[in-house]
Amino acid sequence: MQIATWNVNSVRTRLQQIKDWLEEVEPDILCIQETKVQDSLFPKDKLEESGFNVCFHGQKSYNGVALISRHPLTDVRYGMDGELPNDLKAFELGEQKRIISALVNDIRIVNLYVPNGSALGSEKYQYKIEWLHCLHRYFKALEKREEPLCLLGDFNIALEDVDIHNPDRLSGGIMASEAERNALKKILSENLHDAFRLFEQGTNHWSWWDYRSGAWDRDRGWRIDHIYLSEDLLQNARGCYIDKKVRGNVQPSDHAPVVVDLNWPPDENIETEQNDEIFTY
Repeated sequence: MQIATWNVNSVRTRLQQIKDWLEEVEPDILCIQETKVQDSLFPKDKLEESGFNVCFHGQKSYNGVALISRHPLTDVRYGMDGELPNDLKAFELGEQKRIISALVNDIRIVNLYVPNGSALGSEKYQYKIEWLHCLHRYFKALEKREEPLCLLGDFNIALEDVDIHNPDRLSGGIMASEAERNALKKILSENLHDAFRLFEQGTNHWSWWDYRSGAWDRDRGWRIDHIYLSEDLLQNARGCYIDKKVRGNVQPSDHAPVVVDLNWPPDENIETEQNDEIFTY
């Protein structure tokens, strides 16, 4: 079973690229972010006619998340306030459409788009920190369900210096500040594990290249798109990779897809090859 995440930076602008990628890679589930379209205009029919089940949570011009699946999507939930019904902050933060989740083959898939934060000390940065603190409360509530959990999306955080092309200059700044990193590590705790780092622990693996300053041509990227797995899924992970080549498309998204391959439902006859060191935060 393959689960993928991709910030597509407008689902309507890049619909054909999405369809081409789905046909080529054949993932079971693709979680997309920055759909940038209100629900009434989401190109649902164009994806369903290709045989996919689709659910989405969007708004005009900004944000937006969606699930595209070859399997049925059940118990679909939108935002954080469903798990935090008495949390006024969760309701307030839910005005920006950034989270959607569903059960797929008994796995709770949580697709999210973390706020960028703009600049240290800005109102958007404070919003991002508040949003991450609320996400921590959300996951504490979600854990009570005791479902296999896959958390993935555009986190807008490089969790470690190896996730940045120039950590000497960029570490400590926006998307790599101590407050952002600590907030995400608190969410992950000991319960969620970085699927990519299970198989590749080195640097120079990027999922995002800024449109500005020739970042793609110079390969000056960041790894800010992540897939985190609960222990039961981690033990059945067979591989995880970044599909870098699509960043070279004509009119590409500034992000590349990240894909995890799971032996799921578990087949005891299939062995997985993993590094001995597991990144736990």
